[in-house]
Amino acid sequence: MTKYQTEDNDIKIMQLRSLCMVAERGTVSNAAENLFRTQSAVTRSLRDLEQTLSTALFERHSSGMLLTDAGKCVLPRAQRALGELQQIPAMLARFKQRGSHRDEAEPIWLFNVRRLQIFLRLFHLHHTQSVANALGISQPAVSAALKVLEKGAGVNLFQRSPKGMMPSTAAQEMAPHISRALNEIRHIPEDLAAHVGDIHGTVQVGALPLCRSSLLPRAIAHLVTQHPSVKVVTNESAFSNLVTELRAGDVDLILGALRQNDSVPDLDNRVLFTEELVLLARPQHPLAGKPLLPVHFGHTQWILPRENSPGRQLLDRAFQRLGMAPPTPVVESGDLAIIRGLLLNSDMVAAVSSHQLAYELRAGILKPLSFALPDTHRAIGLTLRQGALHSPATLALIASIDAEARTDAS
Repeated sequence: MTKYQTEDNDIKIMQLRSLCMVAERGTVSNAAENLFRTQSAVTRSLRDLEQTLSTALFERHSSGMLLTDAGKCVLPRAQRALGELQQIPAMLARFKQRGSHRDEAEPIWLFNVRRLQIFLRLFHLHHTQSVANALGISQPAVSAALKVLEKGAGVNLFQRSPKGMMPSTAAQEMAPHISRALNEIRHIPEDLAAHVGDIHGTVQVGALPLCRSSLLPRAIAHLVTQHPSVKVVTNESAFSNLVTELRAGDVDLILGALRQNDSVPDLDNRVLFTEELVLLARPQHPLAGKPLLPVHFGHTQWILPRENSPGRQLLDRAFQRLGMAPPTPVVESGDLAIIRGLLLNSDMVAAVSSHQLAYELRAGILKPLSFALPDTHRAIGLTLRQGALHSPATLALIASIDAEARTDAS
């Protein structure tokens, strides 16, 4: 383990709370007063955090405490993590009976990393024993953490059912805040390492079909050549699932076709380039190499994007403009391996992005048919969480994606 790298649970939320308060108040004594803790407890909290991170976060002066450069690097993440958790009590008030809500200065019951990890595991796994096994702790420890969380929340967070412990509506609204808080904490050592020129960490990429075969692999290859300590994990889930994970901070970016109709205030779209849909077939296909009219496709077996996907909607409109009824596909798929295999072993025709099977087109393995699909241009780019403080590794991957997209355009 290199300098600044830490194990899970090494950074304590209470330590970050002390850091933020001392930075705000300027002295340990003032911070201790605001935190309702002793000066020695606050001093010890800061010392433990500095030891965990292997760097000094404050300069000690007779007049007070000043953040070092490393402290200034850590502070934004600490503030963001605490800010996410501090929003939860007001959100929970909506689920409580009138008059039962109690004001609390800070939700101390949330300021425990392991407790939050247990919550998120149970949120996804639904069984306390599965959570215990995943985290290497006992089942009673899981139950005890849940009891503390539900007492602090003042509402039921999970309900027993035949399917296990199912999250309540309150838990569903808590989960994104907790995920974002833990992800902010996870990035603190990475920020410190980048501060001294060492880029490392893990980037979680939502990979939509259009960029999986060329742009994203090239960008990743470029990234790990420049920064070999960076790890990239791709997530090929449906767009709606990726957006949920992006909002929770579990996915750092989504790369692929942009959903203009799904644009909402908390997401940003960045256009990299535009592409159009084309019809592809094997070189020996009866329709290959000749000018085509709509009538030539009367008996065609089609491979099309999934119903209601943006690509399918573009295709349906294009066929309608050509005076053709939108074809009924024999196969609906966004999987390139399946599409490639079907085209090479049959006389099917696929409507796909012009970038999706670029290698096969350059190698002559597949051929575009001479039939234009009108108005099927669409924007390809990055979907990012608005206001996110991207990790150094994420910024490095975004730079690599930008560079490869510019290469394609030149």
